[in-house]
Amino acid sequence: MVLSCSGKESVEEEKMDTQPSEESMEATFQKLELGLSQKSAWKSHWTSQGINMAMEEFEWVFTDSIDPMEMPEKNPILVGDPLFPYQFAHPEGNGTVDIYSYKIEAQDGLDKPYLNPDSEVIWYRADGMKERLLFMGPSGMFEEGLWLSPSEFLVMGYFQEDEGFRPMLWLIRTDKHLLSQFKLKKVVGEYSPESYLSRRLKGLDLSTNGN
Repeated sequence: MVLSCSGKESVEEEKMDTQPSEESMEATFQKLELGLSQKSAWKSHWTSQGINMAMEEFEWVFTDSIDPMEMPEKNPILVGDPLFPYQFAHPEGNGTVDIYSYKIEAQDGLDKPYLNPDSEVIWYRADGMKERLLFMGPSGMFEEGLWLSPSEFLVMGYFQEDEGFRPMLWLIRTDKHLLSQFKLKKVVGEYSPESYLSRRLKGLDLSTNGN
C-alpha cells in the first residue's frame, strides 16, 4: 500500500524497524542538511516560531518500503494554473512532483482558494504515469520539497500532535521505493497551519483558512 502519515500512530508502529548503520545515517543527515540549506525560507519560517531547526535537532523515526500507487494520468497542472510554478521538476526531465494541488483547491471559478484536510505527494512521470508517493490525513501538512538527486525527493512539513506542531522531514528514495521519516525533537505550541503556504504560494490568499 501507499505509505500514509498519521502522526504518533505511524511513529509508534514503525519504530520497530531496524535502524540504519551509523555510517549510512551520517550520510543521510548530510543530505538532509543540504536540503534544509537549499530551502532556507522553510527553515527560517519555523525558526521564527522560536525553535532551533539545526539538523542535529532532528532524529530518525523509521525507514520503510513503499508500494506506490500508479495509474495512467498526465500532469493536469499546466501553464496558467496558479499552482503550475510550484511543481518540482525532475532534475533529469522525468516529469514533475506535485505536493500542493491535492491540498489546495484553486481552480477557475472559485471565489477564493481553500485547503482540503488531506495531502498527497504525486509524481507525474514523463512516461504518462501518475505515481502517488505519500499521503497524509488532517494530522499535518506537506509544506515544501525538492529533489536532492534524480532518485531522492525530500518533503518538508509538520505533524499536529497533542503537544503542538512538530516539523517533519520525509526522504523518498524513488528508485528503491523506500521512505525515511525524521522528526524535530521539539514542538511549537501554536502555529497557523496555512502560514507557510500563504508565504510560499504567491497570489493565493489562504489567510482565513484552517487546516
